[in-house]
Amino acid sequence: MTFKITRRDLLNGMAIGASGLVLKAHGGDPTRTAFVQPSGQTSKPAYPPTLTGMRGSHPGSFETAHALAWRGEKPKHYQDLAQHFDLIVVGAGMSGLAAAWYYQDKMGADARILLLDNHDDFGGHAKRNEFHTDGRMVLGLGGAQNLGNPADYSEASAHLMSAIGIDERVITAMAANTPDDDFLGGKMHADVGMTVRTADGVKTLGGHWLKFFHGRGDFKAAIRTLPLATEEQDRLIAFCGGERDYLDDFSLTEKYAYVNTTSYNRFLIDKVGLTEQTAQLLTVHLRILNGPSGWNHTVLEAISAGAPGLRAMGWISNLADSVGAFYLDHFTEIVMFPDGNASIARLIVQKLIPAVAPNMKGVEDVAIAHFDYSKLDRLDQRVNIRLSSTVVGVRESAGSAGEPSHVEVEYVQHGKPCRITADHCVLACYNGIIPHLCPEMPNAQKEGLSYGVKIPFVYANVLLRNGHAFSKLGVTFTQCPSDPFQWVSAAPTMSNGGYEPPRSSDHPMAIFMMNTPVPATETPGTARDLFRLGRHKLYATTFEQYEQDIRDQLQAMLGQHGFNHETDIQAITVNRIPHGYAYWYMALDDPEWDEGQAPHEIGRAQFGRISIANSDSEAKPYIDGAFDAAFRAISEQT
Repeated sequence: MTFKITRRDLLNGMAIGASGLVLKAHGGDPTRTAFVQPSGQTSKPAYPPTLTGMRGSHPGSFETAHALAWRGEKPKHYQDLAQHFDLIVVGAGMSGLAAAWYYQDKMGADARILLLDNHDDFGGHAKRNEFHTDGRMVLGLGGAQNLGNPADYSEASAHLMSAIGIDERVITAMAANTPDDDFLGGKMHADVGMTVRTADGVKTLGGHWLKFFHGRGDFKAAIRTLPLATEEQDRLIAFCGGERDYLDDFSLTEKYAYVNTTSYNRFLIDKVGLTEQTAQLLTVHLRILNGPSGWNHTVLEAISAGAPGLRAMGWISNLADSVGAFYLDHFTEIVMFPDGNASIARLIVQKLIPAVAPNMKGVEDVAIAHFDYSKLDRLDQRVNIRLSSTVVGVRESAGSAGEPSHVEVEYVQHGKPCRITADHCVLACYNGIIPHLCPEMPNAQKEGLSYGVKIPFVYANVLLRNGHAFSKLGVTFTQCPSDPFQWVSAAPTMSNGGYEPPRSSDHPMAIFMMNTPVPATETPGTARDLFRLGRHKLYATTFEQYEQDIRDQLQAMLGQHGFNHETDIQAITVNRIPHGYAYWYMALDDPEWDEGQAPHEIGRAQFGRISIANSDSEAKPYIDGAFDAAFRAISEQT
């Protein structure tokens, strides 16, 4: 039998001055968030990690691509730069950086490599948000969060990680450098609060609610604190405690068919008798981990992603649940840097272009190293990263008489259309744009590339004057099923990479907030349709609206503890990620394809001197999937 697998890892702007927040310099109310002009319009070069306001898919990063994809518009004429490279990589995210590293590792240090990226920073989803105030640096997550489980990595992915200094010894040290109460940082035993709306306002209920809903600890008393009718509390207690088998009228075969073909929410409502409101409490983590709600997960998919329910399906399931709980408590650990996988991107970039951070030692100081972005693109070096450069055309061109074929790449940088060439090209952008870049591709390959839809998310980081109010919540991490941002946490507090996070509530702190815009109601259409709706919602939502939502939510949550958003919020960074996690197939919407016939497998076929490397091509939203795709692409081209 084949099981659909969901995400295995739990979690898988404005310039901030180096000596303090430059809020008053912009005029207006210094207690409100300041704004700066987009990158390229400031009086001096901006340092991308310190930009706040709207980041991620920021203004200037997507307009050219949308004109191409939506309306077929692109420049008619290009300036030929007379620049030729051994390899051009389209996209400087994890897969693109890995492709450059694998090529250099195989072909030697003299290989000429150029990476093009439409954003003003490298790393793709692996960005960092960096604040400076009162002589202190405070880091936040701007995207991809953790390493997953390095023990699961392929030989090729493990080789890259080792080359940048991340081995078993470092992994062990990273886990040890993470405080025990940092659930976001992989401490699974730490409390996970629940923030709910009551008749008296918003209340954060302490304890470990992920465990409570699995019938562990004093779950009955905890459930009695939820703002639910007594009868609903009774039903929830019976469900979480495994008091009955809700599928006892099914044979084992019928049970298996049911859990593979029925949505988790439908099971909760029809079989358990819970309300949709209660189902929302049980499934908020599904939305953050995977994107869609319990309406789009089968029962089996939801349970595989940590939703309760095994105990409600008989004695065999009780045994499985107890084994799973033991594993959660004792073996499951994720590790991460304080800026998430941005440190991984920085380690690779420094290996490729040492001049960007010549004094950086490696893993031990990567999180605090300053990168010189002016050194990313200098033609006197062998590897270059050219930012703010949106590719609009890639094609293989026959060489002149007696000359081999090559690849022509057309891109737009700051409104200037340019053309360059290479012996080989790796497309490390997302699948959906590739048919527009390479219209000569076979239609079947285009259809494969267009099938999956990346899962949209918003990561926000909020710099607070101090941590007084947040510390009174009693948890470092809380779920907020009824709020705009469903997860709220202290930003990672580990000391990995040389970073020293705030340790006292008197210090400035960053709050990490995460939102998935995917509809959480029983909505017609596939999960892919809902991801498109969520993506459009992201583009339609202004920074001002996000800022208002953030201020309102934090005020409601923390106001009772002395918080005042007008004076306590120092800066806000919103990382908009419309094209987020790679699409993983879902049982309610996708068939079982024969090996080699799944859309992502058809879509990633080599196209002459052009290969495809991204997590989409692996249908796997993990960093090692991006690495594996890069290794495959370079192997095809060399």
